[in-house]
Amino acid sequence: MKTFIYIFFFVAWLTAFSQQVLTLQECYILAEENYPLARQNSLLEDKSKLEVEVIRKERLPKLDLNAQGTYQSEVFHFPLQLPNLSIDPPNKDQYRASLDVNQLIYNGGSISATKKLKEAELLTEQQQIAVKLYALRSRINQSYFSVLLYQEQTKLQVSKMQELEIRRKEISSGVKYGAILPATEQVLQAEILKLEQQVAENNYDRIKALGNLEALLSKKLDSNTKLARTFTDVFLENNLKRPELRLFELQENQLTSYKEVISKANYPRIFGFAQAGYGNPGLNMLDNSFQDFYMLGLKLHWNLLDWGKTKQQKEIVEISKEIISTEKETFVLNNAIQLKDAKSDIEKFENLIGKDLEIIHLRELVLQTTTSQFKNGGISSSAYITELNNLYEAKITQELHQIQLSLAKANYRLIQGYF
Repeated sequence: MKTFIYIFFFVAWLTAFSQQVLTLQECYILAEENYPLARQNSLLEDKSKLEVEVIRKERLPKLDLNAQGTYQSEVFHFPLQLPNLSIDPPNKDQYRASLDVNQLIYNGGSISATKKLKEAELLTEQQQIAVKLYALRSRINQSYFSVLLYQEQTKLQVSKMQELEIRRKEISSGVKYGAILPATEQVLQAEILKLEQQVAENNYDRIKALGNLEALLSKKLDSNTKLARTFTDVFLENNLKRPELRLFELQENQLTSYKEVISKANYPRIFGFAQAGYGNPGLNMLDNSFQDFYMLGLKLHWNLLDWGKTKQQKEIVEISKEIISTEKETFVLNNAIQLKDAKSDIEKFENLIGKDLEIIHLRELVLQTTTSQFKNGGISSSAYITELNNLYEAKITQELHQIQLSLAKANYRLIQGYF
């Protein structure tokens, strides 16, 4: 009766377990949505908007309020005295307050170029996050298929337990009436208890592995969550779709934008300015009284000689582009090596699974004969259990190779960038 309760418990557990299914692709999506690093995208957008807004304000007029009071040891005066004309020298203590307005009229497109640079920087930084999140998928693969292995092993263990329970029920009446020794049933019962122990241990390991997956997804998962069996198609193509390639492209675009900013730096700049003030003296230095004054004008600033600074900065940009180009070539080369290794793993596990199926078929034939002999009392329960264990060990090995094959295929697609 106790065994029936255990079997009912495990069957009910598997039923509940099957109600919540999570696929590998859904794990990727959850990680991209919930992983702390993903939140940086919106933060980078907010940061970029503020930076662009600051750049735009370069076009707005600048207002400066200035005030000063001075005492001079010497002031302007005429060295000669003219007849019938008296000119008082300015006061040595002088005072002035003014409001200055400067308005940028032309800057050679420097502001527009700087805005484009900030936009290019935003795209590059966001793509860097995409690359890091994509790298997270490799860890998700490992955790996902570890949980899946525990999950499938438990199913096989429960199936084996049910097989043993059927055999135990078949001989229980014989034991009851003395036709079969009690030890025969006791051996089966002990094996069932051992399996119950293994299932419980396997379940604890599965929950632990599920916790690791949960941490990567940054989302709470129910302990009864079932992971879907993943049968991944492999595209044996040379063209890659990795986010790193897009990052290299954006980095080059950013350097191009930076080069444009450098070019615009030496363009002439034209400003309009106005000044209104009150002081003693005013603009008329010979009038020793407080006066209102104002001034309007245009100002040109043009750096005609930078001693080759701009040329050298552009050379630095070109060298940086070459560095990115070499990084891209290195990445593509390493990626090709990884694809070759992953393809080799796929071929290996496919061959192993083929042998596993042959072994399982032979073990099933042997078990059929052994089961018939056991029912008829021709062999002991220990001999029967040995052959049953051989079959299920072969099935567990085949399941392990199947999951390793699925992992190898998932990693192959991940290296290609097709997820």
